Amino acid sequence: MANDPLFRVPHKAADLIYDRFMANTSKVDLIGVGLNATDTVIPLPRFPVAGSKVEFGAAKILPGGQTASTIVACQHWGLSTRYVGKIGDDSAADLHRAEFTRTGVEAHLLAVPGCASQQSFILVDPDGERTVLHRHDDALSLHPNELNRDWIVNARALHVDGWDTAAATLAASWAREAGIPVIADLDELYPGVDELLEKIDYLIVSRDFPTRLMGEPDLEIALRRMQSRYGSTLTAATLGHEGVLAWDGRQMQHLSAYRVPVADTTGAGDIFHAGFIYGLLQGWPLDRQLDFACAAAALNCTVVGARGGIESVEEIERLINAGTHYPSEFAVRADSAAV
Repeated sequence: MANDPLFRVPHKAADLIYDRFMANTSKVDLIGVGLNATDTVIPLPRFPVAGSKVEFGAAKILPGGQTASTIVACQHWGLSTRYVGKIGDDSAADLHRAEFTRTGVEAHLLAVPGCASQQSFILVDPDGERTVLHRHDDALSLHPNELNRDWIVNARALHVDGWDTAAATLAASWAREAGIPVIADLDELYPGVDELLEKIDYLIVSRDFPTRLMGEPDLEIALRRMQSRYGSTLTAATLGHEGVLAWDGRQMQHLSAYRVPVADTTGAGDIFHAGFIYGLLQGWPLDRQLDFACAAAALNCTVVGARGGIESVEEIERLINAGTHYPSEFAVRADSAAV
């Protein structure tokens, strides 16, 4: 396959043709390699207990997925973007194609015949907190030999989520060789994740990831040790309504979340990563990147769906200037002696 100029993935309507060795791959601000998903979002009057029945009013079928949603948000804010991922052979795949086309994302979607696209069923309680049930067919796994190096190195930044760890690791290796910063959104200790972590510059993970990875119950110490072990420029953990805790090797920063009316927390982490990446590519200082990310994530939570509340940069800045934060619950240590 590596000697063939074209890589074909059959599709029931037409062959999708991917030029694996494009000489004129366009330069973009951001490329994402990772998950997309079709979300069925179900708001509930109360969260069900075992053996109960709960009536719901409506369900929405919406595009989502960690990396895909981050890429769409950055495109919405004026960055040029590229997305690489796999889809199935169903109506959900058509939904993703249409959404990437509508938003202007350059999408390289590898279609798997006879396979359902990744699905998530998301139960949203009255406080807006979501519980996710998801299904991912192994046939949707993205493999290293399905990547095109030109897609990766013709970008200013790479974003990965680590689900397809081997593919993410290869993409991160290519980015590192080309001097391109790598940002990661990780929430699970995937097999082989250590090799990936060594190639991440901005490691922004879920709250319990650092403590599980490092075997250290204190989150602040775990972030410091994680940065020391893997040599990341930044290690950070998103904390829901408590904001974000970040360590850059010199200073620990805690940015509180913004107070907003919450409809659905689905996609909050995805849009936080988008906000961080947007600020990074603007050259902003770290505290401004983190604050913008918190504000973008908060606004997304005011509307149902992983991408429902992606607001304009101007709206995000308005929240930063006029909004209020939750009180800080972290007394950050002043030095690095805890490593």
